Amino acid sequence: MSPDLAAYLAPAGPRILAHRGLSLEAPENTLLAFVAALSAGATHLETDVHASSDGVAVLSHDPTLPNKGPALNRLTMAQLARIDLGRGQTYCSLAEALAAFPAALFNVDIKSADAVLPAAQAIHTAQAGHRVLLTSFSETRRRRVVRAAPGTVSSASAAGVAVLLVAVALRQHWALRWLSRGVSAIQVPEHAGPLRIVTPRVIRRMHAIGIEVHVWTVNDPAQMRRLLALGVDGLVTDRCDLAARLAHSPGSHALGDTG
Repeated sequence: MSPDLAAYLAPAGPRILAHRGLSLEAPENTLLAFVAALSAGATHLETDVHASSDGVAVLSHDPTLPNKGPALNRLTMAQLARIDLGRGQTYCSLAEALAAFPAALFNVDIKSADAVLPAAQAIHTAQAGHRVLLTSFSETRRRRVVRAAPGTVSSASAAGVAVLLVAVALRQHWALRWLSRGVSAIQVPEHAGPLRIVTPRVIRRMHAIGIEVHVWTVNDPAQMRRLLALGVDGLVTDRCDLAARLAHSPGSHALGDTG
């Protein structure tokens, strides 16, 4: 395990990645949602990044304002900061979030090409590389942001996950370490249609090459319990309050059938 990965994965135990914060009583991807998530026991804050028109990394899952409003990248960060999202919250920059929670671990999904350099700059300025795991659906974006933000670690892109899963299915175990270069985790749904992705064999093979398995988006306590028993390393969840309670309950991490 690299020093950078070891730093990011602290503290020990299941990773409870608060999906866009905890938005039961707060707008998602806002400072208030992140306060709620950390207070509820989340170990990591999961968030999404686009770019404003003036090149600032802004936290938002969607590329547009609510209710089919204009694209975020057509507005400046100052304009976005004046938009009322509810509960006194506005759009927040990645820099603001990193500064507001200087000890928090972040999982940052780069949603657009124009967000790559602004996100890297925010991470560099905050000297936060050791506490950020970067991810993107796009392999191109993933590679670009990792190069631009030294010291960070990343999870595999969609294409990277597919290649690793094919290698596991074909029992090409010799190739896994080479195929997983530069990747510290895979973040996957339990199923993709009829295909079950998270299996004991996938977990074993990923662990054998030092890669963590995080599953999204898991909100049902029974599913959380079952996945933790299988040995997954993290749960990406809208209900980090439930997941944290379950993760710290006696016997919740007992390994299930690994056959």
